Amino acid sequence: MVEASTGLVLVVAPAVVAKLLLGAELDHTAVLLARCFGIALLALALACWPDRQPQEGWSSAFRAVLTYNALIAMYLAYVGAVEHSGGLLLWPAVALHAGVAVGLALTKRSDTR
Repeated sequence: MVEASTGLVLVVAPAVVAKLLLGAELDHTAVLLARCFGIALLALALACWPDRQPQEGWSSAFRAVLTYNALIAMYLAYVGAVEHSGGLLLWPAVALHAGVAVGLALTKRSDTR
């Protein structure tokens, strides 16, 4: 639960976490990276969440990896398209994470048929 709470605050208000935890201000790049870390913490919390019905095939680890890749792809795409930030590997990273998320979703879709 602590991971989920911290991850959510890092995604929504990373400067608050930095100020309370480190006593420091964040520049633009640090805010971007803190939000990525927040997404990773949310996925970690999801991976640790107990499975209620593991027989469905959607284990908590699978859900966590799918969620992480989908959220990080969307966030990085937002960073590049809306905030006009990014380096040489930003769009390949978006494509990689989006591809992994789509591949995982398609795998589960074919398993349920």
